Amino acid sequence: MTSRPGGRSARVREAVLDAVYAELIHRGYLGMTVENVADRAGVHKTTVYRRWGTVDVLIADALDHTRETDWPVPDTGTIEGDLTAIATEIADTFTDPERRQVPAAIVAAALQSTRALQAKQAFYTARHTEAAKVVTRAVERGELPPQTDPLELVRLTCAPLYYRIFVSGEPVDRTTAERAVQSALAAARTGLL
Repeated sequence: MTSRPGGRSARVREAVLDAVYAELIHRGYLGMTVENVADRAGVHKTTVYRRWGTVDVLIADALDHTRETDWPVPDTGTIEGDLTAIATEIADTFTDPERRQVPAAIVAAALQSTRALQAKQAFYTARHTEAAKVVTRAVERGELPPQTDPLELVRLTCAPLYYRIFVSGEPVDRTTAERAVQSALAAARTGLL
């Protein structure tokens, strides 16, 4: 895909990627088509087919675009507050009736497409790397042992939430998020991470 930053190409890409998220919210992964995305974006379907080709590539590009946008890393002043903000954001995303369709569609696309899988992995690697900054700050403040692995603590915080969302289908709420934070911090504070 070629692009001209700031030109028509950039405007078309922005409109199409916005349409991808809107289609995921309203139709879900199984109901999304290239034609529906093109209609919603106000572009001809041949434009979408030429630049993206498939729904999975559209989803992958939308995820890449999201990964490239700034994500405000929480800075509450405590590791508990920061991790709770991260875990609560995950819980809120997956309990919002509209937004919860998007991550589920991304996982579904990643099971069908190598390109979507790569985009999903890059997205979570980038987000977890950003989130790990809260752990590094906590180590510097003396809240956690110096050997604490920042990425591992972030993963351990998020894992119970993702397990409930994608594996067991159990509900996720703020209490679940807070429990995940407390469990992960207990492990970190004893030096297990």
